[in-house]
Amino acid sequence: MAALKEDALQMDAQSADEIAIDEELSADGHAAGVEREELALEENIKEPFDPALIDVVTRTMTVDLLLARLRRGVLDLAPDFQRQAGVWGDEAQSKLVESLLLRIPVPNLYAAESGDEGWSIVDGIQRLTTIARFVDPALVPNMAPLRLRGLEYLKSYEGNLYGDLPPSLRTRIDETELLVHLIRSGTPEPVKFNIFARINTGGLPLTSQELRHALIPGDARTYLTKLAHSQTFRKATNYSIKPDRMADREMVLRFVAFLRTDPQQYARGDLDGFLRDAMVQLNHADEAVKGGIEQDFYRALTLARDIFGDQAFRKRSASNADRRLPINKAIFESLAVNLARVDAPQSNTLKTRRRTVDERFAALTRNDRFFDSVSGGTGDVRKVKTRFSMVRDLLEEVLA
Repeated sequence: MAALKEDALQMDAQSADEIAIDEELSADGHAAGVEREELALEENIKEPFDPALIDVVTRTMTVDLLLARLRRGVLDLAPDFQRQAGVWGDEAQSKLVESLLLRIPVPNLYAAESGDEGWSIVDGIQRLTTIARFVDPALVPNMAPLRLRGLEYLKSYEGNLYGDLPPSLRTRIDETELLVHLIRSGTPEPVKFNIFARINTGGLPLTSQELRHALIPGDARTYLTKLAHSQTFRKATNYSIKPDRMADREMVLRFVAFLRTDPQQYARGDLDGFLRDAMVQLNHADEAVKGGIEQDFYRALTLARDIFGDQAFRKRSASNADRRLPINKAIFESLAVNLARVDAPQSNTLKTRRRTVDERFAALTRNDRFFDSVSGGTGDVRKVKTRFSMVRDLLEEVLA
C-alpha cells in the first residue's frame, strides 16, 4: 500500500505539472484577446504599517466542516469565477477526488476573513469547488454533479457519483483534513493583497482582477460582469476578449475608475490599489450612480465602434494598416472615458469625421510618447496623464 501511495504521489505531481503547462498557455495575455500588460509587482509596501496588525492563523478543517460553512453562506467561493470552467476538466477533478480517497495530501487553502465570520477563498477555489461538486452538487448549482472518470488506481469506482461509493469511502472523504491559512480581518488591506500576491505561485496564478474579485465581494462583482458580458462591450471589442481570466471585467473596472476620478487627479502611481478602491466604492454606489455609469459606458463603446470599427482600442501597425493587433487595456480606458465625456452633437460630429479621427488616432498610437504611455508600467502617474490628455487633445482638435 505504501508503494501504491508513492507511485500515486508521483503520478499526481506529473498530472499537476501537465495541468500547470496548459494553464500557463491560457494565461498569456494575447490568448485572452488583450495585449499583455506588464505591471510592476509592488514587492515593497511603501506606506508604513504595524507588523503586529498582520494576523494570519492556520485552521485544520475537515471537508465536512468546510462544506457546512458553504451551506451556511459563510464561505465564499466567488461562484461566478469563470476561470475554472476551462482549466480543470472532469478527469482532473476526478483525480483530485481519487487523491482524497488514497489519503494523498492536497495543497493548502488560503482564505481571507470577512465580516460576520465569513471567509473568502483566494487560493484553492477550484479544489474546494471540485469537492463540493462531488459531495454535494447543490452547492455548485451551475455545474452538473461530478461522476468519476479517468481514475488511475481506483478504476473499480469509474463512473461513480458520491452516493455510489461505499459508506467507508464517503466517510474518508468527509473526514479528510485540509489546512486553511486564514488572514484575519484586522490585517490592513494593502498588506493583505501583498501577501496573496506573494503566495500566488500555483500552476495558474490569479490575475490581478481575479484577486480583487476574490477579496472584494459585493454587488460590484455582478455589475462588472453585466457590463463585460453585454453585447455592446463584446461588439465594440470585436468579440475578441475571453472572459476566463477576467480581463474583460478589469477593462470595465478601469473605465469606471477613471470615469469617476479625473485622470489628471490620479496621483498614487499604484494602479492596482486605485482599482481596488474603485471596486469598493462601486459596492457602495447607489442605483442612480451605477445607472449613469452604465449609460456612459454603452454610449462610449457604441461611439468607438462607429468610428473605429474592428480597430477600436488597438495600436496600429505602421507597416500593415489592415493588421489587427490585440486590444490594449490602457488605450481602452483612455479612449472610452474620453468618448464618454462628449455630448450628443459632438458625437455626431465625430462620426461624420470618423475617417479623420481614425487616421489621427492611428498616427497617435505610433507617437513615441503615447506609445510609451500605453505599453508598460501603465499605472505610472505621468503615463496615465499623458495618454488621457493626448486622446482628449486629439478629439478636441477634430471637434474644433
